[in-house]
Amino acid sequence: MRQVLFIVARATNGVIARDGAVPWAIREDLQRFKRLTMGKPMILGRKTFESLPGLLPGRRHIVLTRQEGWQAEGAEVAHSPDEALALAGDGDVAIIGGAEVFDLLWVWGTRFELTEVFEDTAGDVTMRSPADDPTWREVARESRPAAGGFPPFDFVTYERRR
Repeated sequence: MRQVLFIVARATNGVIARDGAVPWAIREDLQRFKRLTMGKPMILGRKTFESLPGLLPGRRHIVLTRQEGWQAEGAEVAHSPDEALALAGDGDVAIIGGAEVFDLLWVWGTRFELTEVFEDTAGDVTMRSPADDPTWREVARESRPAAGGFPPFDFVTYERRR
């Protein structure tokens, strides 16, 4: 069965971004993101695409945007969730943000890989938590202590209830 995998780091207060960037650069989280997305098509919003340092190797970039005529080298463009999922094909796909893209694709999600950062972070983009949605259930959790100037965090896996 195809996995529609949501991947996001989220602060206790719901913040996922500040000034167009993720508020943390936690090494272990970035390594996990790479491991979870490698070889998969990624669906992301235009602003998220533009915030990347460049094309991420080994992954297709399917950009969901309302802007007609928008294009960028290395990006496949979709204007609806259905079109983005069709471009991704039949295999597993990673949804990597931002908040509007998560909302648009919420009903298709099958697995949610959350990095739960234990702080109230200043930011301008927030999103809901799968913990607040009864259609999701937590199936795994790994805790990490504060280190290197970063707050403590947990890697949490949710699966869609069937």
